[in-house]
Amino acid sequence: MAPVVPWPVAFMGIDRPESMASVVVWLALLALLVLLVRWRRRSRTRKPPGRPHGTTLGSALSGVRERLESVWSRTSGSAAAWQEMEEELISTDMGVRAARRIVEVVRETAVAGADEIRPVVRAELNRILAGYDRDLHLTGTPSIVVLVGVNGTGKTTTVAKLASRLLAAGRQPLIGGADTFRPAADTQLRVWADRLAVPLVSGTRGADPASVAYDALQAARARGADVLIVDTAGRLHTSHNLMEELAKLVRVLGRDGDRVSEVLLVMDATTGQSGLAQARRFAEVGVTGVVLTKLDGTAKGGVVLAIEDELSLPVKFVGVGEGSGDLLPFDGPAFVDALLGAA
Repeated sequence: MAPVVPWPVAFMGIDRPESMASVVVWLALLALLVLLVRWRRRSRTRKPPGRPHGTTLGSALSGVRERLESVWSRTSGSAAAWQEMEEELISTDMGVRAARRIVEVVRETAVAGADEIRPVVRAELNRILAGYDRDLHLTGTPSIVVLVGVNGTGKTTTVAKLASRLLAAGRQPLIGGADTFRPAADTQLRVWADRLAVPLVSGTRGADPASVAYDALQAARARGADVLIVDTAGRLHTSHNLMEELAKLVRVLGRDGDRVSEVLLVMDATTGQSGLAQARRFAEVGVTGVVLTKLDGTAKGGVVLAIEDELSLPVKFVGVGEGSGDLLPFDGPAFVDALLGAA
């Protein structure tokens, strides 16, 4: 009686053991090749957490730097020249007060030409940006960090970038998704949380944001997370009710004796001076620092000086790309070098 041949083998016309072994080997090699191709694709697109890989500040601010150099090279000491310099500085979004102060310092030193003006401006900018506490203060267990801001500033992406930085520093973050009004926010957070392998606690659509934030705090305690990062819904700073809701969320997080370590205002750098009005209103809910996003786009950068000079709020981080590692601690001298060119 002839041996029974399994139908897949018979279908392929293989009726000998050595032929079957050959097919198995080829199938194994094919599977290995597929896995290798997929690994190479992922390794090309994957970006390591906590490391910058987007546009650098120097390249982002190159246009501003070139315009300033052009103005300074033509400076002759005339009233028209000083006016042109002031207007160019204002165009960087640094504000009228800071621009006038810089021009006045340059006039008093009686310098002319880009090579002489640049170090004077550098010294004044460094002076304006000095003396701010830019550290991310993480106190308590878990430490609580709340991100706030208007719609479209990049809060949700910033939450993920901050979680990535904390992971790289050996921390164990948990994300609280308290934006219960925008369905896409929860989806976006889940994608990031899965990618970073960070636990996420969120609520149903329309749920009370303060309750969701409190549930996330309880979960952080239960799971042993040492940092809770809370994403809040974007809101217009002119809406009294929405701002009161935000203040309630911060109060609820601190009602069991906990202390909210940081309330970070996420601002879009491309909004320029209009962002100052936002910052003034959000400061009323206890903002401790600013995250300035989208400096890799059309931002002019000078708004950093306006925020700190007029509102006394430290810029703690800047976003220079869309990857998880594109959140950089703000460094005053490095920013001045990016704006004016290295000394």
